[in-house]
Amino acid sequence: MDKARPLIEAGRYIVNNHLAWGTSGNISIRLDTENMLITASGTFMGDLSPEDFVESNIHSAKYRGSKKPSKETPMHSEIYKRRSDIGAILHSSPFYTTLIACSKETILSNLFIETMYYLENMAYVDYFHPGTSELAEAVSKQSSKSNIVIMRNHGVTVFDDTLNDALMRLETVEMACRMIITAKSAGVEFNKIPNHVVSSFLEESRYKPRKTINYLD
Repeated sequence: MDKARPLIEAGRYIVNNHLAWGTSGNISIRLDTENMLITASGTFMGDLSPEDFVESNIHSAKYRGSKKPSKETPMHSEIYKRRSDIGAILHSSPFYTTLIACSKETILSNLFIETMYYLENMAYVDYFHPGTSELAEAVSKQSSKSNIVIMRNHGVTVFDDTLNDALMRLETVEMACRMIITAKSAGVEFNKIPNHVVSSFLEESRYKPRKTINYLD
């Protein structure tokens, strides 16, 4: 299954770079307006094969294959239904991001170039049990105004036009969280980038064209 190859490589990459561990994550890509390809339930992210993916209908939840799709399929489906521009979704529990998600800390976006761009639109949702309609609804609602959703006491879900862009968002939020926690433990005070400079950076495309959010009510 050639269409699974990028997901297999992404799974290996995020595990090797400590952005996920074991079976604590799921990945999907949009195939068309009706269908997505998503990791099967209980799959090990670092050693995926074509048989570890399930083609699932975004609207009906019907799927093909002998394996069941990830328990977070409802969350992926709701994001794809709400965001017509999204082509890939990653959900995982990287160490530092999850540590922040289990605390009252706020993730800063005005630290360096990549955080200004990739962390511009972030949102938080309270804890809901994995795979529930409540979690899917909460994350989907926030996806109308964000590209990263921190799930309290759980982890993070990121989404973007392409799988590579989604990976970059995931890496950036984990880097920012690692910096925040390291700085606090070392007593380092951040020199934050002023808001007007952040606005100039984003509006004048000094990194790459600003990501727009296209969503359906």
